[in-house]
Amino acid sequence: MTEVALITGTSSGMGLHAAVELARHGLHVVATMRDVARADRLHAAASAAGVTIDVRALDVVDHPAAATLVAEIEAELGGIDVLLNNAGRGSVATAEQASMQQVRDQLEVNYLAPVNLAKLVLPGMRERGSGQILTITSVGGAVGQPFADTYCGAKFAVEGFMQSLAPVAERFGIRVSVIEPAAVASDFVSNAERPEADGPYAALLDAYIARTAGAFANAQTAESAGAAIAAAVLSDEYRFRWQTSEGATAFVSASLADTDGSRVLGFTRGWIAAGS
Repeated sequence: MTEVALITGTSSGMGLHAAVELARHGLHVVATMRDVARADRLHAAASAAGVTIDVRALDVVDHPAAATLVAEIEAELGGIDVLLNNAGRGSVATAEQASMQQVRDQLEVNYLAPVNLAKLVLPGMRERGSGQILTITSVGGAVGQPFADTYCGAKFAVEGFMQSLAPVAERFGIRVSVIEPAAVASDFVSNAERPEADGPYAALLDAYIARTAGAFANAQTAESAGAAIAAAVLSDEYRFRWQTSEGATAFVSASLADTDGSRVLGFTRGWIAAGS
């Protein structure tokens, strides 16, 4: 039977390209986005690849709507074999600048939504004895970064949840993984919330923005990141942690081997040095 993949956040960027690539490999892709009126780019990319995408509306923070959608897919298509949590939200602010509502918003999209969807698909996967749950986190899920306090906090949280779930789910034939891109050329950065430009953190923020602009000037393409994500889904090899580029692998390794924390702080301090 054709495997069914449920993917969130597919209106643009790497989610769009991962959806098309998985459809090209024969999966029935249910691609979701908040507003299906924004599906033009996805449909155009699917048409160019000669595939059909099943596009449905979902705001991932609407948990009852997510439950309804999962139940519909399971009833119509016989189950969900792959859950790819791709939808995400960016935020640029240090702790004092961020409101508690902004903190909650980051947790809602980047942590609670993937957790909720994982909980929704787990019963069916467990009963069938197979399945994959993959969550797009970020190198920011392994490396805390200046002015990304709330974003990295949520990404660290979802990585911890998924890593804790992984060995238990594995006993029922379910593979749980995270995928960590570095900078990817997409709408993600332009959609990120930002604080006011003035105030005591202005010079530090300017230095961070300048460094980030440089990183995104040399960013991995969304097509390449989407292909790497699809490759992780399709791989016979199981890993808990995947990256989408050699640069991302090098970046997260700085933290994962940093037992006292000095290595990461050693280079992130330099990102805001121009403001000191």
